[in-house]
Amino acid sequence: MISTIQAWSPRTLAEAYQLLTREQGRIKVLAGGTDLMVALHARTECPPAFLNVWPLAELRGITETNESVRIGALTTYTQLMRSTPVQHHAPILVEAAGVIGARQIQNRGTLGGNIVNASPAGDTLPVLAVLEAELEIGSSRGTRLVPFNAFYTGYRRTVLAADELLLAVILPKRRPPEQQYFRKVGTRQAQAISKVVMALRLQQTQPGRVDFIKIAFGSVAPTVMRAPLTEALLQNQTLSPARIAAAREQVMAEVQPISDVRSTADYRRTIAGNILARALYELGQRN
Repeated sequence: MISTIQAWSPRTLAEAYQLLTREQGRIKVLAGGTDLMVALHARTECPPAFLNVWPLAELRGITETNESVRIGALTTYTQLMRSTPVQHHAPILVEAAGVIGARQIQNRGTLGGNIVNASPAGDTLPVLAVLEAELEIGSSRGTRLVPFNAFYTGYRRTVLAADELLLAVILPKRRPPEQQYFRKVGTRQAQAISKVVMALRLQQTQPGRVDFIKIAFGSVAPTVMRAPLTEALLQNQTLSPARIAAAREQVMAEVQPISDVRSTADYRRTIAGNILARALYELGQRN
């Protein structure tokens, strides 16, 4: 069955746009293939044609401006881990990349693929949510910027039109004394789909007092989710034991987990509260 599928490998972005426009949604974009090939072999997905964007140099590279770091959509997890700008400004993205699959997956899987695949268990997605990334999206009609936190419209659904490609991820640079925190809970220490994954970004100008905080979770809702009610509870507050306990209870009420083959909803809800409380305690002790 797989051998009968038609595939194109454009050499330029303009050619890729032309094919996407012509096929009107009948073509599936293939980047690293680490998720799509699994779906093909499991026969959970069988598109009539592929657009292989792996050869497109325009989708590669990590560059800096005074305010941001631009990461091409075809940047692999290995390249993220080795990038000095990413290490400096988004260390939690480096952490997330390091827990995705084994070395082979890290060498082939791409940041753009993790985003567009739209799985609520995508390990990089809570990181991009708290970093408040922007997504550069292009088509033959032009380019546009979409806030990462507005990209998902539902389970496995995005704002990406049929003729559009994700070109790059734009991250604002970190401003000291900003702190970042990442935690993934899975069945094993490595090569495991997350049961709960959390990213957190926080700034304290006084020891234990929160000036701003951003919290996001994966695997606990139909899409990656921010926790605005918990953020509001912690904003401009001191990280006392009582405040941390209240935040734990709030986030357990805010997440929307389900039970599936990997975990139960109750377990995910409890773990979400526990890892948030632990993060707040650890971060509060650092100043």
